[in-house]
Amino acid sequence: MIDRIEAYVEANKDRFIEELKQWLRFPSVSAQSARDSDTLACARWIKDHLAAMGMEARLIDKGGKPIVYARAMGRAGRPVVIYGHYDVQPEDPLDQWQTRPFEPVIRDGFIYARGASDDKGQVFAHVKAAESILRTGGQLPREVVFLLEGEEECGGDALPRHVRDEKALRPQAVIVSDSSMYDERTPAMTYGLRGIAAFEITVKGPNKDVHSGSYGGAVANPAVVLSRLIAQCVGPDGKILVPGLYEDVAPVQEWERENLGRLGYNDAVLKDELKVPRLFGEAGYSTLERLWARPTFEVNGLFGGYTGQGAKTIVPATATVKISLRLVPRQDPDKVRQLVLDYIRSICPDTVRFEITQAHTSPPILFDVNNPAMRAAQEALRFGFGADPVFIRCGGSIPVVNTFVQQWGCPVLLMGFGLDSDGAHSPNERFKVDSFLKGARASAHLLLNM
Repeated sequence: MIDRIEAYVEANKDRFIEELKQWLRFPSVSAQSARDSDTLACARWIKDHLAAMGMEARLIDKGGKPIVYARAMGRAGRPVVIYGHYDVQPEDPLDQWQTRPFEPVIRDGFIYARGASDDKGQVFAHVKAAESILRTGGQLPREVVFLLEGEEECGGDALPRHVRDEKALRPQAVIVSDSSMYDERTPAMTYGLRGIAAFEITVKGPNKDVHSGSYGGAVANPAVVLSRLIAQCVGPDGKILVPGLYEDVAPVQEWERENLGRLGYNDAVLKDELKVPRLFGEAGYSTLERLWARPTFEVNGLFGGYTGQGAKTIVPATATVKISLRLVPRQDPDKVRQLVLDYIRSICPDTVRFEITQAHTSPPILFDVNNPAMRAAQEALRFGFGADPVFIRCGGSIPVVNTFVQQWGCPVLLMGFGLDSDGAHSPNERFKVDSFLKGARASAHLLLNM
């Protein structure tokens, strides 16, 4: 059976790539309401594509962007859910793209487009795996359900609400490919995700922008105050200075430390990829520990006052910072948010006012690497990529994964086909064509052997 599937993938790979290009052309930017019609068209396209494969497919309206649901019947047993998202990040800054973000091109073995790796390309590998099984006369051992959301990149809650409401679906496992391989040659099973607490802080001074010559020196400058507040939250080495924030941080286990050593991570690779003079981070920890197992405090955006061409000498009325803290096992996002709020309140001068607007939170999570489903996925990656997979953590967050665990209590198999260097959320996002095809083979192997 698997030989027929491999032959089918090889015979149809050019079509698979062209179909992926069609899907990538939709500018399904969920965070921008002006793109709502494009996002809906994108959902309809993949729904129709799954239906054309012979699956029962429909859109589910839970408010917000629609959920794409598709089901293929199997012989017996509990179903397997394949999760992904069809929405993408904004393409800004547009002037840094070498090619148009929503006109896919293949260059040097990579397909370049917004969403190529995060997450349309990785999801489409599973779509083509299911097609390969169904079109070669095979029957799935168990029911397979696709759940594709359109709000992952904007923090929407349509899919989590659907999962909480869906009492009948009790999957054996959830398959997620929204993470990465270890490197171009080494597939990986991700067993841990950092959590997140993200919010905005706005400092307010005078009731309007005022002339810096007429008022400077008599009123506090919100941009200066905000800069000082940030500087008191995180030290020059990246250590977070908010009291109590490290109290619940879980240490790395001994087997994990040994695993990190076996990975043989080379700091020079990351330094070269990002073109930075040297790497940076909390003292006393390796780069992988800082990326996967330590909390961080990051400024995602900082703005206030005049930012146009030339000079405009003012004291701005407000200044705002967008902040995200990445959290590790045992840290509670709501507790962390309150710690930050209390600390800023204690250090903020009474010459200004401030407010915090919460964006979203998600708790960190760890999975048991010895779970049988995890081992089945590991074997599938070995088959698809022809190399022994390794166990890694991920520095990012996938909030809906926690919903799956809380509501369904099943293992979540994080088997990424992309690379950290694919540039998700960045200009010139890409996905290796060979990884797309190998991912389809790995997914088919897993679906046949669950």
